[in-house]
Amino acid sequence: QVQLVESGGGLAQTGGSLRLSCTASGSIFGVYTMAWYRQAPGKTRELVADMPSGGFPNYADSVKGRFTISRDNAKNTVYLQMNSLEPEDTGVYYCKVDWRSTISGGRSVSWGRGTQVTVSS
Repeated sequence: QVQLVESGGGLAQTGGSLRLSCTASGSIFGVYTMAWYRQAPGKTRELVADMPSGGFPNYADSVKGRFTISRDNAKNTVYLQMNSLEPEDTGVYYCKVDWRSTISGGRSVSWGRGTQVTVSS
């Protein structure tokens, strides 16, 4: 089993910044792609950014130049630095981790419970 703990959400004003973090713990042999998704009210969940292990980050067009994804592999933690926030960034942000188990050796994907980000105009 793997637990994902997210933190850093909250309320920001337009143009402000927030930093999200997500730490994976449990029976983890290795972590592959780590990602952030978001879901706005009444909309489907969408990819915000992802970062493969040892690879380059990938961003949704709507956040390019404003958001930065990074990871600390020693801590199995992924971050999302969000700058120049806009009301359209409001939603619940979820981290997603692709990992391999030390117990079964199998590969799985886990989701965090989500953290609310609200940007006021």
